[in-house]
Amino acid sequence: MVSLPPRLSRMLHRVAAEPLAQFLLIGAGLFLLHAALRSREPVGEIRVSQGQLASLAALHERAWMRPPTRRELEGLMEGWIREEVAEREARAMGLDRNDPVIRRRLRQKLEFLSEQRADQRHPSQADLQTWLRDHPDRYRRDPAYSFEQVFLDPTSGADPPERRAAALLARLNGVAPPDPAGLGDPLLLLEPRFEALPGREVERLFGRDFAAALARLKPGAWVGPLQSGYGEHLVKLERVVPGLVPPLAEVREEVERDWRQDQRQRQREADDRRWLSRYRVVRPALPPVTRPQAAP
Repeated sequence: MVSLPPRLSRMLHRVAAEPLAQFLLIGAGLFLLHAALRSREPVGEIRVSQGQLASLAALHERAWMRPPTRRELEGLMEGWIREEVAEREARAMGLDRNDPVIRRRLRQKLEFLSEQRADQRHPSQADLQTWLRDHPDRYRRDPAYSFEQVFLDPTSGADPPERRAAALLARLNGVAPPDPAGLGDPLLLLEPRFEALPGREVERLFGRDFAAALARLKPGAWVGPLQSGYGEHLVKLERVVPGLVPPLAEVREEVERDWRQDQRQRQREADDRRWLSRYRVVRPALPPVTRPQAAP
């Protein structure tokens, strides 16, 4: 047993004899006892509902293509309980704060709830007709072109390409024009005549420059040459069917899809404004913009 110096021992005896010191020691003991007992008591309740159990069983069945056994279901339930405990303890310790991943995920869940509310709305015929009227260019059909073409390979023929093209144009626009199918150079990838070819197909087959030049032509005469990715073409535009907005019955599925996407966006923005209105936001002053100095 450790012996205290006589002076320190007498001092402790005098302190222990004081009523206030005794009161403080008793209070400290009771506090420590209460804390120890409280640490052994449950701090909350975790209740596994029948719905949660059924959800765990359904997830297992989708993953393994069979219902879980009793032992597997018990394991799933115990795993869920441990996850619930871990989440509560992490939140109690503040581990969910200032975490960009958790912040982003929570915002995504809020946006998902907003979109769910928007998806509960069903558009009327008038709603879709108004949407189509306000956004016609989204559904406008391509103009369609009917035309003939004669391909000229710039690397073939003894005459310069310009002289050869001018001579063929004179014959094709003459009083008794020849059959254009027998003129020019062979090109197996393209037909000599196209009927109601949509503008995007013209661009795909001939290239953007050719499609833009064809759109500027007037029907009637042979003109050219027009440049494509293959070479040069003499072209006779016969007629153009302008791009029109189809009736709602033809594009209803596209219109409803776009209308619903717009409703989701509107709902998210409305909820953002509503949530933001509940807070007083204090923003710091932005630092001055520093422009990079030019190199000497």
